[in-house]
Amino acid sequence: MDPRAEQALALLQEPGVLTEELRRRLLELLRQPSEAPHVPYETFLAQVDEDTLAEWVDGRVVHYSPASRPHQEVVGFLYGLLRAYVEVRGLGVVLPAPFQMRLSRSGREPDLLFVARPHLDRLHPTHLEGPADLVVEVVSPESAAWDRGEKFYEYQEAGIPEYWLVDPHNRWAEFYQLLPTSRYRLAQEGHQGEYCSLVLPGFCLQIEWLWNPPPLLHALQQLGILG
Repeated sequence: MDPRAEQALALLQEPGVLTEELRRRLLELLRQPSEAPHVPYETFLAQVDEDTLAEWVDGRVVHYSPASRPHQEVVGFLYGLLRAYVEVRGLGVVLPAPFQMRLSRSGREPDLLFVARPHLDRLHPTHLEGPADLVVEVVSPESAAWDRGEKFYEYQEAGIPEYWLVDPHNRWAEFYQLLPTSRYRLAQEGHQGEYCSLVLPGFCLQIEWLWNPPPLLHALQQLGILG
C-alpha cells in the first residue's frame, strides 16, 4: 500500500464519527505530491483497458486492489436494484465500475453511478464527461481514506447531488446530500432504517438490505415497481 494511504488509514476512526478536521487531515495527506509521472487524460483512456484497476488523479495514474467478495455482493445487489428501478421509472442510466467519470482534476471509477435523463449528453463511449447525479462507493479497509477524504471533497466540489458510502465490513452506511451552499450534509447514517433518495423520486432503501439482501424481485415489489 502507498505510504500516504497507510498514514491516512491510521487517522480513521469508527464509522459515523469522522470529524471535519480529521477529514481535512486525510485530504492533506492524500494530496501530498507523488513521484509518479504525469499522463494526459486522453492517454490514460487510450492505454488503460477494462481489466486495469486504475483511476486518473491530478495527471497521475493511481492503481487500486481487486474487490473483495463482500464488496462485490453489495455492488451487485445495489446495481440490480437501482438499474431496475431507474429503467422502469425512465429516470436515466445506472452504470457499475469500471466506467470513468471525468471531473475537473480526476478520472474516477465509482462502484456505481447514476446519470439522470437530462444529463445523458454527458455520457461518451469511454467515460462520463462531468459529474454523475448519484455516486455510490463501497468502502474497503484499503479505500476508506480515499472514499471518506479526497473523493468526498472532489464529489462535493463537482456538485454531485448525492453520495452514498457503504461499508460492508462494519455494516455501516452514510448518505450525503448536496446543500444549496455546495456542501454535503449527512442526511442519514447507520446499519438499519430507511433512506429515501433525493435524486431518485420514490426510491426508499431499507439499509439492512445492504447486509442481508432479500431476493431482488421481493425488494422491487417493496419499492412498488412490481405487482
